[in-house]
Amino acid sequence: MKTINMKRQKTVRTWGMIVGLALSATACKGLQVVSKNENSTVPTQYVATQDTLNSGQLKWKEFFTDPHLQSLIDTALSNNQELNITLREVEIALNEIQARKGEYLPSVGVNVGSGAEKVGRYTSQGANDANTDISPGRATPEVLPDFMIGARMNWEVDIWHKLRNAKEAQVKRYLSTVEGKNFLVTRLISEISRSYYELLALDKQLQLVKQNIEIQNNALEIVRLEKQAAKVTELAVRKFEAEVYHTTSLQYGIQQKIIETENRINFLVGRFPQPVVRSTDDFSNLFPLDMKEGIPSQLLENRTDIRQAELELQASKLDVKVAKAQFYPSLNIRAGVGMRAFNPSFFVQAPESMMFSLVGDLAAPLINRKALKTTYYNANAKQIQAVYHYEQSILTGYIEVANQLSKIGNLKQSYDLQAQQVDALNQSVDISLSLFASAKADYMEVLLTQRDALESKFDLVETKMEQMNAMVDLYKALGGGWRN
Repeated sequence: MKTINMKRQKTVRTWGMIVGLALSATACKGLQVVSKNENSTVPTQYVATQDTLNSGQLKWKEFFTDPHLQSLIDTALSNNQELNITLREVEIALNEIQARKGEYLPSVGVNVGSGAEKVGRYTSQGANDANTDISPGRATPEVLPDFMIGARMNWEVDIWHKLRNAKEAQVKRYLSTVEGKNFLVTRLISEISRSYYELLALDKQLQLVKQNIEIQNNALEIVRLEKQAAKVTELAVRKFEAEVYHTTSLQYGIQQKIIETENRINFLVGRFPQPVVRSTDDFSNLFPLDMKEGIPSQLLENRTDIRQAELELQASKLDVKVAKAQFYPSLNIRAGVGMRAFNPSFFVQAPESMMFSLVGDLAAPLINRKALKTTYYNANAKQIQAVYHYEQSILTGYIEVANQLSKIGNLKQSYDLQAQQVDALNQSVDISLSLFASAKADYMEVLLTQRDALESKFDLVETKMEQMNAMVDLYKALGGGWRN
C-alpha cells in the first residue's frame, strides 16, 4: 500500500511539471510585442574631405596648453562635487554586479539550534519513546532536549539564463555609469574652459575701458582749453564730461562680471570664492586651434554619451530576456546535512545521529501571469525607448559637430571684418580730434566716433571669445576631454 502511494505522488509531481511547462509555453506564445532594431548609420563625412584626423581624440592636456587652465581643470577633476557624486554612483553600480552574481550561485548557511520537548505519555509518540532504550541502561527521558548543527544549501538552477542575463544587464549599466562619468568629465572641462576664456575676454574689455577713459579725459582737457579760448561752449564741456562718466561706469559692470565668472569657476573646481590665477597675455593674440573633425563614424567611439546610450540599449535587451524567462518554470534545489540528537555526546555516533536532505522542485507561475505579462511588455517598451534614445544621441552628436564647424568658419570671417572696422574707427578717433582742434568738426562727431570705436573693440573681443568657445564646443562635440 505504501509503495502504491509513493507511485501516485511521483505521478502527480510528474504531471504537475508537464502542465507547468505547457502553460508556460502557451503564455509565451500568446505574447504580442513590437520590436525595433537600432540604426547606427551616419553620413560618411561632414564636409568635402574624409580626413580621419580627429581633434576629439587628443587628451585634454594636449588640447589646452595654458598652464593656468590646466591647473584649474586638474583641481576640478579632484574636487568637483557633482563629479564625486557620480563616482559614488559608479561604485554603487559595481556593487550591484556582485549582488546579481550572488543570485545565481548557491547560497550556503550554517544552522545551530537547541530546544526541548515533552509529549504526552498516552500518545503514539509518547508510548514509542517510553519503549525506546537508546542510552544503555537508561530509558529515554520524558523531557527530550533537541540539539542540532548542520549546513544547508539553496540553489536556483539558472536553466533559462534568467539570473545570468540579469547580472549581465547590471554589468552593462555599470559600464553605462562609467561612460556617464566620462561624459560629465567632458562637460566639466568644457564649462571651465569656456568660463576661463570669458574671464580673459572680460579682462581685455576692462583694459579697453580704462584706455578709453584716458583718451576721453585727454579729449576733455582739450575741450576745456577750447572753451577758455571761446571756441566752444559750456555745453561741449558737459557732453565730454558725461561721456567720461558713462565710460567710467562701464568698468564697474565689467568688474562685477569678472567676480561672477571667477566664482563660477571656483564653484566648478569645488572651492570657496577667491581670485582665479590666469594668463596675463594679451587676449587679442590668442587664436583658436586648427580643428580636425575626422569622420562622423568616429563619434560612435569618441562620444561617451553615445556609448552610454548604447550600453543602456544592450541592458534593456537583456531585461526583455529576463522578463520572458519569468514565464518558464524555475528549478530549485535544496539540500541539508548535519547532526541531530537529544544529547550532544551522540553527535560522534554516526550515522545514527546524522541527518541529510535533498529536494528538487520545478515551479511554474499559474496565477500571477498578468503581472508577469505587464513586466514583459514594459521591458519591451523600455527597450524600444532605448533604441530611440541611442539613435537620438547619434543624431545630436552629428548636428552639434556640424553646427560648430559652421560657426567656426563664420566667426573667422566676422572677426576679420570686425578687426578692419576697429582699425578704421581707431584712425577716425585721431582724425576727429584733429578736425575738432582745427574747428573743422564739432564735438558731437568726436564723441560719437569715440563711442563707436569703444563698442567695436568690445564686439571684437566678444567675437574672439566666441571663437575660443566654439573651439571648446567642437572639442566637446567630437567627444574630447574624457581621456586621461
